[in-house]
Amino acid sequence: MISSHSQTLIDLALAEDLSDIGDLTSQAFIHDEHVSQALVRVREPGVISGQHLVVPILQTVDSRLSYEEKVSDGTPVDAFTELGMITGPSRSILSAERTVLNFLQRLSGVATVSRSYANAVAHTEAVVLDTRKTTPGWRALEKQAVADGGATNHRIGLYDAVMVKDNHLVCLTDQTDLARHLSALRAAHPELKIEFEADHLQQVEVFLQMPEINAILLDNMSNEELRAAVDLRDRRAPHIKLEASGGVTLDTIVAIAETGVDFISVGALTHSVKALDIGLDYPEHEGSIKILRKRRRAEQTP
Repeated sequence: MISSHSQTLIDLALAEDLSDIGDLTSQAFIHDEHVSQALVRVREPGVISGQHLVVPILQTVDSRLSYEEKVSDGTPVDAFTELGMITGPSRSILSAERTVLNFLQRLSGVATVSRSYANAVAHTEAVVLDTRKTTPGWRALEKQAVADGGATNHRIGLYDAVMVKDNHLVCLTDQTDLARHLSALRAAHPELKIEFEADHLQQVEVFLQMPEINAILLDNMSNEELRAAVDLRDRRAPHIKLEASGGVTLDTIVAIAETGVDFISVGALTHSVKALDIGLDYPEHEGSIKILRKRRRAEQTP
């Protein structure tokens, strides 16, 4: 069972493709009683996410469509792995094809990248976090894909945790009110995670003295600064977690993790992901292609 929000995204995606007219190509060329089976198959190595959406998509298009899932979400796969088999009216399969693949490709791309980052720092204690840099409307799905890939979700939105950034401090009318605001916030929400963003070590020193704070985000600091921040934290407030952030890549994340920070947030898990190559293939089509290739080779043989 999927959420109502996910169903809304499916409805929107299908409306983009079909409008209120439908699949004109399939209607024109495929007999309405023709039934077939089609394989959903990955064409490059990756980690799968989005399988839980395939049946809802198919059922929204045509209740007669079924899906035999062969690989579950979170599974690493090799190229040419069969993810599942769709069975039902051929017109409906073709009408649903692009929507099914769009969801699977995007979410599996997120899961694949997430697994790469998580694996890169597996020898350390650092945890890879996602961010709010997600596709509008797709946040819940993309954060699930991050988890399928083995990374960890940060806050979902502005409503479930507090992160005080530089722009918040700039807009604070009276800086002397900061302690009062913090105290009131903690009293009102005793279980809420409170994190402050620090741009330099002097801020880290100040924030470490605030008992209400759970974590400090170390924004765009060098590895030397990160190590210094870890040393400060360990000596003055070992209960406070440290999160490194800012332009993290696969080339830089290992050295960042080895500084001793607790978390590393990576916007690239969601904001610039390459879709995993996944396609829909008809076994009968493959047989026909093989026959054509044999005929061509025979015709070319002197």
